Amino acid sequence: MIVEREYYVKLSEIGKENKITNKALLGILEDIGGVHSNIAGYGIPTMDKTHLTWILLDWKVQVIRRPNYAENIKVTTWSKDAVKCYAYRDFKVYDEQGNIIILAASKWVLVDTIKGKIVRIENDILEKYKPELDVSAFDKEVDDFPKMHEPTEYQYETEYKVRKADIDVNNHMHNLNYVDLANEALPEDVYKKAQLNNLRITYKKEIKLGETVKCKYSFVDGKHFVVVKSQDDKSIHALIELSK
Repeated sequence: MIVEREYYVKLSEIGKENKITNKALLGILEDIGGVHSNIAGYGIPTMDKTHLTWILLDWKVQVIRRPNYAENIKVTTWSKDAVKCYAYRDFKVYDEQGNIIILAASKWVLVDTIKGKIVRIENDILEKYKPELDVSAFDKEVDDFPKMHEPTEYQYETEYKVRKADIDVNNHMHNLNYVDLANEALPEDVYKKAQLNNLRITYKKEIKLGETVKCKYSFVDGKHFVVVKSQDDKSIHALIELSK
């Protein structure tokens, strides 16, 4: 099943050059993924019955052309195969002329909300999503999320204390807000330029209300890395990679 929905780029979703921000773009992708889960019967409205929730592990996004303010876009998404505890979802975004302007892929786990543990994705659950086994946004294998590694050194770091506004329905920092953390860590000259069009985020450990995290920046091999770590430097919460 390929789920399709149209979106209008709102004023609140734009940044530099009046184009959609990376955070707003991820918000749209998140929304249509939620639409599909609602159709399948495993979305937010049924959590109290299924006691299951999806937790995001990875984003991979390539912006071919960034949509402008007031532009209408069409977004499609579909579930792919599940491998043990991991499920995969891809996306394509089209402009009004039917051109593909954004490609994205994501990796998820299913969590039992009562036990707080990852559960195996059984066939009866996957079948409700009617997966498209032979369709891929990036025309690559399903498990195409190469492991991200922490840089050996950093050029800059800043701290951030988690606010109530950062917390989602799963009681930890919303995955979209990690983009804000990355922006805080970027050097000013990088941040002021046009938005970076290639994005990878790997989520490692949840961040909870009131925690203070370190956002550490490094520039390696033409890519901007931001690693979100605990205040004591012992835990990695997320690794974020941005490039042109």
